[in-house]
Amino acid sequence: MHGPQLFLRYAFMPNRLGYCGSDDNTTLFEYGREGHVDAGLVELERHFEGAYPYLQLIAGANGLPDPLDERVVQAYWLGNDLLDGVDMASFYASVEQRFRSRATAPDWRWLATKVPAGARPHHSFHVLEIFPRVGMLSSGAVDHVVETMGSCIIRWGKVQAVEGDSLVVAAPRLILRDGRLMLTPPEPETVVRAYDGRGFLDSIGEGEWVSIHWGWACDRLSPGQRALLERYTRHNMALCNQTI
Repeated sequence: MHGPQLFLRYAFMPNRLGYCGSDDNTTLFEYGREGHVDAGLVELERHFEGAYPYLQLIAGANGLPDPLDERVVQAYWLGNDLLDGVDMASFYASVEQRFRSRATAPDWRWLATKVPAGARPHHSFHVLEIFPRVGMLSSGAVDHVVETMGSCIIRWGKVQAVEGDSLVVAAPRLILRDGRLMLTPPEPETVVRAYDGRGFLDSIGEGEWVSIHWGWACDRLSPGQRALLERYTRHNMALCNQTI
């Protein structure tokens, strides 16, 4: 799969919900349905101000000219060894440039420790660290914020049943227990895979693994991809729990 096509599978639902990217989620969806890549799709994806700078960081650190290279896109959303190729200085500089001015002084002191402690520029880092440290928890609505973080983090689920435009999957859920974030054992839940019979996973079957973002089944996962997604998610979660 081309990198821009892989990117849109994960970016579509938050874009549809109005959280990031341009206002043209219909066009993004049609690109996904058609499997087409051109300059128009690339331009749409450059508007994802949360994710695209991470792609630039990962690509640059690994000597790759295209931030939408498939390996780079997979590194950010799922995880692979390109994340380990991002040096600490570059990652720290990127985080500082993008987020220091948006965080309170106490929050920045906590956030500034994460890159030296071994954080990786994976989507889970942005959800678990940046999301709360730019003030999302300051309102005190912790339960709501954890629920939102749980929707935003990329999760893995095993398909138990295909029900029209939906899938029943067994997937872990992000919760806060005794002041620490953790993932529950897999629980049944229903996720969306299509609208009016049109989506990105037309031929998915029982027993397959899928990735989940904002209640949307994004893509199939190979066993190796699922393992990497869990590895980097748990790694960044452990660092988050040190200062939560």
